[in-house]
Amino acid sequence: MARVSVRYIVNNVDQAIPFYTHILGFTVDMHPAPAFAALSRGDLVLYLNQPAGGGGAGQAMDDGRLPEPGGWNRFQYEVEDIAATVERMKAAGCRFRSEIIQGNGGKQVLVEDPSGNPIEIFEPGPRR
Repeated sequence: MARVSVRYIVNNVDQAIPFYTHILGFTVDMHPAPAFAALSRGDLVLYLNQPAGGGGAGQAMDDGRLPEPGGWNRFQYEVEDIAATVERMKAAGCRFRSEIIQGNGGKQVLVEDPSGNPIEIFEPGPRR
C-alpha cells in the first residue's frame, strides 16, 4: 500500500507529539522546527503544523485567515478492543466528544488531540 499523508493544524506541536506517540503509537520521523513535525504509523504519515509558525501550511491565507485546529474531518484508528482502549485513554486524561457508539460497521468513539482535532477510534464489527 502507498503511504497516505494527513495534515493537522495544532495549537502547539510540542504538546501534540506526546499524544500521538504515547497514546496512539506514532513515531516521530522529523521535528526540525518548533512549529512542524512529521509522524508516522504504518502507512500513515501525519504532518503537524502550528498556525503562523512558518512554512507553507501554517501561513495566513490571502484574506488574513489563519489555519486552525478542530472541525469534524478525521482519520480512523482501528483497534481490536475499543472499551479497553477508551479506558486506557481516559486514564491518560484524553478528552472525548462522545461515548462509544454502535454503528452498522462496528463501534466508534471520537477522541480529541490536545488541540481539539478529532480522531475516530474504531472497532470493526463481525465480518459478514
